[in-house]
Amino acid sequence: MKIIVSGGGTGGHIYPALTIIRTIQAQRPDAEFLYVGTHAGLEADIIPKENLPFATVDIQGFRRQLTLDNLRRAGRAMVGVGKAMRIVRDFHPDVAVGTGGYVCGPILLAASLAHVPTLIQEQNVVPGITNKLLAHFVSKIAVGMPEAGKHFPEAKVVDTGNPIRQEVMTAERAAGAQAFGFDPAKTTVLISGGSRGARAINRAMVPLLAEAARHPEVQMLLVTGKGEYDDIMARLRDAGVDLAQTPHLQVRPYLYNMPQAQAMADLAVFRAGATGLAELTARGIPAILIPYPYAAENHQEHNAQALVDAGAARMILNRDLTAKTLGSMLTELLSQPEKLKQMAAASRQLGRPQAAQTIADLVLALAEQRQ
Repeated sequence: MKIIVSGGGTGGHIYPALTIIRTIQAQRPDAEFLYVGTHAGLEADIIPKENLPFATVDIQGFRRQLTLDNLRRAGRAMVGVGKAMRIVRDFHPDVAVGTGGYVCGPILLAASLAHVPTLIQEQNVVPGITNKLLAHFVSKIAVGMPEAGKHFPEAKVVDTGNPIRQEVMTAERAAGAQAFGFDPAKTTVLISGGSRGARAINRAMVPLLAEAARHPEVQMLLVTGKGEYDDIMARLRDAGVDLAQTPHLQVRPYLYNMPQAQAMADLAVFRAGATGLAELTARGIPAILIPYPYAAENHQEHNAQALVDAGAARMILNRDLTAKTLGSMLTELLSQPEKLKQMAAASRQLGRPQAAQTIADLVLALAEQRQ
């Protein structure tokens, strides 16, 4: 069995793809994979390290106005479609899977034209233009949130949830707290703006951490992103915060063990990317969500609103984010343990910890039909 998987640009497209691949491999060790991405995306660094065969197609998204650069991109797109057709022809896949990013377009289109079954995995409430176009060609559409289904042909939609890493569910609170030197009996807040951090969240947290230094009953872990770490540490020093004297507060540039951090969290302050929300809801972690305002189609705000509507989260728009607004909401929620329990239960109701298995079964069924 041969399977092409394509997803590029950001970790939000790449890691779900890897989770699907690993889930299929556990069932079908004989399956052959080819991952198709771009040479400039994160996948060019991540996928070879995962020991997966990797091919590239040179393609970029288009800007919203007519420019000379757009004409160049259109030319590269035509060349990219031709290369995608050669990749499909040479690999002879039984099924092709796309998890997002512009590179999925030519690959899934080429596979569809070659009568290869195809599946797109849409993670967000509002799909991007690539998946909206591909919806007319692909065999199945696995949606991460039920609200996304209304944007696609109903007959093709399967409500699967978004795939998450297995370790998200197996990590335990006590071990997570121990990994960070925290007390598992204390209330713990996890703050992260994603793998690259979020400047607005980080800077709003500086005065809040200065205040929290005097209140050891609540533990806080701030993940700044590598590019923001030095600046935030300098701001904390200027604010009089000595992290060496406040073991209940920690600031890290990046977490390689995010599942352990999530396992000990009673409340999260997050952006609203689909993968992060899938992990939070799988574990039933209530959240304060601050959507990234420049996401395509403003999809993060729509993602966050779905959790707010379900009672699993509160939302602060980026333009309204200040230390005062965030601090007020944190104080409100942390002072109401019963409210946090209700939000946790609502979050857990949204969680789909078996999503990767459901999608893997769908992919294998399509491949077997082809064979």
